[in-house]
Amino acid sequence: MNKVQGKTSCYVLAALMCWVTTAAFADQDFAPQQNADSQALMEELVEQGLPQAWLEETLQQANYTQSVLDAMEGAAERRLKWHEYRAIFLTQQRIDEGVAFIDAHADALARAESTYGVPAEMITAIIGVETYYGRHKGEHRVLDSLATLAFHHPARGAFFRGELAAFLRIAYEQQVDPTELRGSYAGAMGYPQFIPTSYQAYAVDFDDDGRRDLWENPVDAIGSVANYFAEHNWQPEGNIYHQASGPDVMPAELLQELSFNQTSPPAVSVAQLATHGLEPDEPLDDSLRVVPLALEFADGETRYRFGEYNFYVITRYNHSHLYAMAVAELAEAIAERHDKLHEDGA
Repeated sequence: MNKVQGKTSCYVLAALMCWVTTAAFADQDFAPQQNADSQALMEELVEQGLPQAWLEETLQQANYTQSVLDAMEGAAERRLKWHEYRAIFLTQQRIDEGVAFIDAHADALARAESTYGVPAEMITAIIGVETYYGRHKGEHRVLDSLATLAFHHPARGAFFRGELAAFLRIAYEQQVDPTELRGSYAGAMGYPQFIPTSYQAYAVDFDDDGRRDLWENPVDAIGSVANYFAEHNWQPEGNIYHQASGPDVMPAELLQELSFNQTSPPAVSVAQLATHGLEPDEPLDDSLRVVPLALEFADGETRYRFGEYNFYVITRYNHSHLYAMAVAELAEAIAERHDKLHEDGA
């Protein structure tokens, strides 16, 4: 057998093994009577007050979904450069529809900004990035996604087991059919794409109708996003980031030493960055601690920014510096477009 034939055989064998494994899981029932992990989760939730019969009926309707596991490995934040990621979200249509969203929900956004200190354009940008203002809330059954990840994800099963438990509690307490709710491949739901534990912790009934509904109610979604940011210590008068200048090529060891593109609280001072040739484009206090960012643009150049604490707060929503920067730029673009249109009387 030559090398090409050998490689081809290996690929075919690997594909066959993957198919066999997937088929075996697909046939596996998540019903507690047949699945020890599902049984243990059910027993926990029964102790917490959920009815056993309801849990049994719900869990046995969960389906293993291989595409969910595949999607977890291919998130855009892990594989795209800044200019590629930015192009997804900074489109004129998304900006214009963000302006329309602000106008359509002006009262709720103004009330959220007054209550939580989070600007209307920031709330709008989050919802715009997450679901295109509610248009794309996800096509995966949340029950299937979370059951698959809870019991089959190789590294984060324990985390998703907690999310599955939270999801079942939410569905029961809010009297919604858990088999009908759809969301992202990771189990995020509704206008703001809250994972279930975030739904429990941060969702608010912002229109006072007695129900926290992030699936269909944009007013509750607006208040909930603002509450999420406030609970993560958003600074109402704080900046998000500053433009900066630096060397055309930053040595790799220095990029690591200065913790570029980290989603941790600001820890490097402006003065410390200056000793390495990085300067803000506007005067900043030397003692100000920031998150140094190095972003690759389409022309191949690396450009720099200094993130402040509010930049870090955005990364509590999604732990990616690309995500946080896209949200920040979209919010700026929406606010600028909104002001221009209203100044012109449009």
